[in-house]
Amino acid sequence: MATAKPAKKAMTKSQLVAHLAEEAEVSKAAVNTLLLALAETAYKQAKNGFTLPGIGKLVVQKRKARIGRNPQTGEQIKIPAKTVLKFRIAKAAKDAVLGASKK
Repeated sequence: MATAKPAKKAMTKSQLVAHLAEEAEVSKAAVNTLLLALAETAYKQAKNGFTLPGIGKLVVQKRKARIGRNPQTGEQIKIPAKTVLKFRIAKAAKDAVLGASKK
């Protein structure tokens, strides 16, 4: 009988801070401050587009109003226009994680 592999969990903030501190040979406090500043900058600059080179871009996008359907009743409903936040993955990140696509 084959045993299932345990699912790997996402890296926590404290694990990320510890890993980056070790890699950069700086204190965990310095890395934590840098991550907080990076997040704050991303929030403030998202409306202009905030790019993390090699990872992706955070952008604000406007969605038009549209007609949708209630899946339970099939009744048509109006979905209002709204502004959403999206993260577009960089090609370099896709290739690094998923492997380069062959054409």
